[in-house]
Amino acid sequence: MAGLGVAGGVLPFHVMAKPIGPVCNLDCTYCYYLRKDALYAHGEDFRMREEVLERFIRDYVAANPGPHVDFAWQGGEPTLMGLDFFRRVVALQRQYLPPGWTCGNALQTNGTLLDEEWCAFLRQQRFLVGISMDGPPELHDHYRVDKRGRPTHAAVLRGLHLLQRHGVEHNVLCTVHHANAPHPLEVYRYLRGAGVTWLQFIPIVEQCGAEGVSDRSVEPEEYGAFLSAIFDEWIRHDVGRVFVQIFEECATVWAGMPASLCVLQETCGRGLVMEHNGDVYACDHFVLPEYRLGNVSAAGLAEMVAAPEQTAFGLGKRDALPRVCRECDVRFICNGGCPKERFVRSADGEPGLSYLCAGYRRFFHHADPYLRRLAGIWRRGLPPGSVMAEIRREDAARRAGIGRNDPCPCGSGRKYKRCCLGKSGL
Repeated sequence: MAGLGVAGGVLPFHVMAKPIGPVCNLDCTYCYYLRKDALYAHGEDFRMREEVLERFIRDYVAANPGPHVDFAWQGGEPTLMGLDFFRRVVALQRQYLPPGWTCGNALQTNGTLLDEEWCAFLRQQRFLVGISMDGPPELHDHYRVDKRGRPTHAAVLRGLHLLQRHGVEHNVLCTVHHANAPHPLEVYRYLRGAGVTWLQFIPIVEQCGAEGVSDRSVEPEEYGAFLSAIFDEWIRHDVGRVFVQIFEECATVWAGMPASLCVLQETCGRGLVMEHNGDVYACDHFVLPEYRLGNVSAAGLAEMVAAPEQTAFGLGKRDALPRVCRECDVRFICNGGCPKERFVRSADGEPGLSYLCAGYRRFFHHADPYLRRLAGIWRRGLPPGSVMAEIRREDAARRAGIGRNDPCPCGSGRKYKRCCLGKSGL
């Protein structure tokens, strides 16, 4: 990851490469990227050419401070490029990496085209694979269908099992929408039961008009309730066993460290996207003509990320916050959310409020006391998982009518919170 400012004049940035643009074998009804084909002339091939791929890898490595470089491949559906394309990716990376440097590859896929050969390659080359799944069949198949409108869950699950059988490092990207948002524990327990140990929950927000959304979009309060319900299960049973991206990010921030997820950072603009033809845009959610920074064949990536318009784009996340956000008690973790969702007016009529504001506030306030405790455990050098037994003991005491400041039931004479509540064992 690279950009202008630290070692050798470079600040971290990241590029998401889309080797096949918006082309996909599925037709998920909430997918915003399928419509990006309108940016190109009719009959566009949408396959990344060899010269574009080589220029991208060479330039990205050269702009990187090293000694490790992370590549990310998305779509559309990138596996439609075929295995030979990714074999060429690996060969070019080896060609352009300086001696002693390493690289990693992350591939986001719907999983339906994976087979034994694919998984053997992904395992051998140590790809991290993100697979998209929205929960059990009846919830996943509500919106994630193929080009003929048929359900896709069985094919995705087959792909997930192939990855697991081959020992490919993987995670699941689960979108949260109108159909699955009312069923948080059903979604979480299903994915956990499928052997998934790393999860992302991405809200579906489809803007319609100035401040409206589609009927597929998750409601703000519903999104907050979804995260809160899963968090309650996770903090009692799965800390250190299942990794949920937003929970891990929150724990990091509550422990006094900066968030790594752009949605939660104060500014953005360091996550570019490159289309199949080499066109580079400000962000995956802003692939629009007015946010095009140039083409990799004509300009360097570090030059584009440092361009005045991209700098202004990134700083705008902070500088355009409405007053209600600037004065909010959870600004330290929220920072106004993703710019693509900031299309609502605040109660006093100021623009730039996140559509998901109420949901984020609900979740962050709900999780706060537990995250404070988790941060304290981390600072004491204890295993993060020890928070689970502590909270379960407190739950049991609450059911028995014992408060934190009551005498400990063990008979020690000390307050419960200073005695058995804080012990690391059950």
